Amino acid sequence: MTGALRGVVALDGPSGTGKTTVARKLADRLGASYLDTGAMYRMVTLAVLRADVDPADADAVAGLAEKADLAIGTSPERADIRLGGEDVAADVRGPEVTKAVSAVSSVPRVRELLVARQRQIIEGVVESGGGIVVEGRDIGTVVAPDSPLKVYLTASADVRASRRSSQDSAAGRQSSVADALASVERRDHLDSTRATSPLRPADDAVHVDTSELSIDQVIVALSELANHRGLLAGCNAEVAR
Repeated sequence: MTGALRGVVALDGPSGTGKTTVARKLADRLGASYLDTGAMYRMVTLAVLRADVDPADADAVAGLAEKADLAIGTSPERADIRLGGEDVAADVRGPEVTKAVSAVSSVPRVRELLVARQRQIIEGVVESGGGIVVEGRDIGTVVAPDSPLKVYLTASADVRASRRSSQDSAAGRQSSVADALASVERRDHLDSTRATSPLRPADDAVHVDTSELSIDQVIVALSELANHRGLLAGCNAEVAR
């Protein structure tokens, strides 16, 4: 381990940039907690679909979100994602949830509820003297705007589509690169144009293009950034080797 993280690393970016893998591996490398805020919106979306609620019905979605029993862990080693006590880590990554999550996450009340929950989790970790890597689409701009390190991951649409297609295939879901590209572009448009907390980099975010970088290279770069910001306790000068 290069050093224990103290404070918050806010990691934002569109789908297919390697955000989830990078956030989990970075948290593990730096001895930190990890929070996948996107999974929380996916849990609400899964609850909406299971209740046969129209994702476009904002009032019904908000009402369901207020009652949903959501639980999410902060260990980078294991995705503990539970809805009503049921392990739904695999279910929230399904194509039906992926298709509907932008509509659900655009509901202002849903975002209000989940942002409050996310801040509570982050504050609990920081107040205990620890560090946490938080990933999503509005972390640096809304959830943790005071984070000392904000990173915005990017990659070309073609690269992101190829990655998404490979992920789907690995999970046993058939998806051509063309289909994945259409899905990526649709999600980008919906997330960046929604009225509440649109996807955009924070003004002081460090932009990292992952198109030509391996996961390990991205981890090294972010570890160095955390060190330069003074966020690593007990770390020597050579953070990444």
